[in-house]
Amino acid sequence: MKGFSRRQFLKASGTAVALPIATSLTLNGCAFNKETLTIAYGAKLSSWDPTTGLSSLNPAIQSFYKSVFDSFIGQSPDRSLRPGILIDWGWSEDRSKIQMTVRKDALWHDGSPVTADDVVWSLERAGNSAGGNPMHFIWSKITNFSVSGNTVTADVSEYDPTIFKWMVHLTGYILPKHAYTRLGADAWERTPIGSGPYMVDKYERNNSFSLKAFPQYWGPKPEFKTVLIKMIPDAQARVIALENGSCDLAVGLPFDEFNRVIGNPSLSGNAYPVTDLGLIFITNKDAVMKDRNVRLAMHHAINKQKLIDELMLGYGRPMESLQVPGYDSYDPSIGFGRPMDSFQVPLFDAYDPSIKTDFDPYRARNFLSKSGYSRSKPVALTIQTTQGYRPQDYEMVKMITEMWREVGIEANIQIHSETEHLRLRAKHELASASFFNWSNSTGDPFMSTGLAMLSNSPDSAFKSAELDRLIVPLLKESDERKRIRGYQKIDRYIADEGMIIPLLQFFQTVAHTQDLHFTPHSGGEVLPQEIRSQ
Repeated sequence: MKGFSRRQFLKASGTAVALPIATSLTLNGCAFNKETLTIAYGAKLSSWDPTTGLSSLNPAIQSFYKSVFDSFIGQSPDRSLRPGILIDWGWSEDRSKIQMTVRKDALWHDGSPVTADDVVWSLERAGNSAGGNPMHFIWSKITNFSVSGNTVTADVSEYDPTIFKWMVHLTGYILPKHAYTRLGADAWERTPIGSGPYMVDKYERNNSFSLKAFPQYWGPKPEFKTVLIKMIPDAQARVIALENGSCDLAVGLPFDEFNRVIGNPSLSGNAYPVTDLGLIFITNKDAVMKDRNVRLAMHHAINKQKLIDELMLGYGRPMESLQVPGYDSYDPSIGFGRPMDSFQVPLFDAYDPSIKTDFDPYRARNFLSKSGYSRSKPVALTIQTTQGYRPQDYEMVKMITEMWREVGIEANIQIHSETEHLRLRAKHELASASFFNWSNSTGDPFMSTGLAMLSNSPDSAFKSAELDRLIVPLLKESDERKRIRGYQKIDRYIADEGMIIPLLQFFQTVAHTQDLHFTPHSGGEVLPQEIRSQ
C-alpha cells in the first residue's frame, strides 16, 4: 500500500523540540538498595485499566501505566515519536486507510506473544462506546480491520491528523485479548498483564504497589529488578520520605523545600518545565459566566507573575493560551494584542505590542462596571480547587480570590480531589470556576485547545456553538500548516472571549539520591525503567 512511512509521518507531524531543562542541583539524601528502587509519587492509582474510566485521563498516573503496559507508539523524553509495539505506521495516499506493523519480539507478562490480533482487539475495544473508553469518539474512527502476518490495515471513517499521536497519549495502550477476556474486568484489577518492562507484583489500592522487572521485555532492560511505588499525596510527607531514606526518588517536592535541601551533597535533583498548564476552567451554565465582561475581568485581575514569584519561587512561566512553549501551535503573541473585532481578521493583524491584555486591574474594574458590578456591589461565584495535587494549588487559588476581591469579585473556595474534579468535569457539573492542570505530552493543539474547548469533549467546561463551528473543520484538516494556524486563531478568539483562564506553565521537581541518574521528560513522566544508577 502506498502511504507515509513512519519517518514521513514524523516529519509531517512537526514534532517539536524538547523543552529546556534546568541545571541539575545537588541535594541531601541517602543511599539505596541496588536491587530495589523506591519512588514517592503524589498521585493515587485506582485502576489498572489504562484505557477506561476517568483514571485513564489522569496525566499524573501515566508513569504507572507506562511501566507495565506498552503504548502502541513510543515517545522519547523530547516528545518525538519512536517505535513501540508498532514499529512502523502511516497513511494511505488518499488518507482513507492506515497501516501498522506490529513488532514480532514482544511478549505478554504470561509469556505468550503479542500479536496483530491483540492490536486489533485493543483498538476495537477502545472504539466501542459501551466499553468505557472516554476517548472512544477518536478510536471509533478506525474500522474494518484486516490482518496479514504482523501487518494491520484499517479504514478510517474520517481523516483525523491526530490518530497516531493518540497512540502514544491517553488511553493509547495495548492489552492482551486472551488474558482480559478470560479474567474479566474485576479480576483484571488484581492481576493485570501487560507487555511493558515491569510486571505488577503486589498492589494495595491507593496506597502502594511493587513491580518486578520482566526479563523477556523486548526493549532496553530496566536496571532495577524491583520497584516500590509509594503513593503519598501530601507533598511534605514526600519530602520527609526522601530525607529519612524511605524512598530514593520523590516527585513533586514543594519549591521551598526543593530549594531548602539543595545544600546537602548526597541528593541530586532537577526543576524543569513540563508540558503541563495550570488553568481555571470556566463553566458557562449560569448567567454570570455567560457574561463576557465578568470572564474578562476575572482574567485581567490576576497577576500571574506574582503567583509564580511568590508561590512557585520563580519556577513557572505565565501563560495566555492553552499552548505552552514547545507545543506545535504555541503563539507568544496571544494575550498581548488588542482583541480582534472579527474572527476573520488575519492572525497577526491585531497585534499591538504596546497593549497587554493579561494583568490589568483597571480594565478588570471597567469590564465589571459595564455589567453593573463593583467593589461595593461585587459579583459572587464559586471556585473549586484541589489541595496538594499540584504544588501550591490551594494557595494559588486563595491568592487569586484576593486579587479578584480587589476589583469586585467575591469568590467562595471549595476543595475537592482530582478524581472528583474529573468526575464533575465529565458530567458538566463543575462550579463557575475550577482550578486544575492540563497535560499534553504530544504538543498537538487538538489535545489542548480541541479537547478542552470542544463541546462534546468529556474534558470541556465551556460549551459554545460558535467555538465548535471554528474547531470542527480543523479536525479533518490535512494541510498541517493550515491546521496549526487555524488553532492559533482559535486560541486568540478564546483569549478575547475569556472562555478559559490559562495561568502558568508548571515546572516539575524531582529529587533523588546522588547514586541515581534521572533524565527529565518534557511530558512530566517519571519512568522507573529509564532511571539508572550513577
